[in-house]
Amino acid sequence: MASADKFHEIFWCRPHHISNVCPAKIQKVHLHEGEWGTSGSVIQWHYNIDGNDHVAKEIVEAIDEENKSVTFKVIEGDLMKEYKSFRIIVQAIPKGDATYVHWTLEYEKLNKDVLAPIKILGFVVHVSEDIDDHLVQA
Repeated sequence: MASADKFHEIFWCRPHHISNVCPAKIQKVHLHEGEWGTSGSVIQWHYNIDGNDHVAKEIVEAIDEENKSVTFKVIEGDLMKEYKSFRIIVQAIPKGDATYVHWTLEYEKLNKDVLAPIKILGFVVHVSEDIDDHLVQA
């Protein structure tokens, strides 16, 4: 299991490396504004779920080094077709020799017919596993 510090660092400072870690899931990560590792930066993700390509442009809303969390607010892309707002918080929590990765998806649906983002949740779990495997080998 990778350390919480290493896991947090990849989302905080090096999200563009995630496309190298799990290229079948995340094809590209581009910096549109700001600098890697800083709040207020704008990042665009190109990802694939169930064989379908998607795009999400996000603002790095908050970086909490002490609690090892990063908050991303989606501002454009495919998620905005179904949700009024969508925020993703990823936190790496050290527990002895283990690391727990806590994902929080905060969203508001455009209407009651929109499904909960269960596929997104499954996707981030698999991305976490790929990142952990990569960091353990590094």
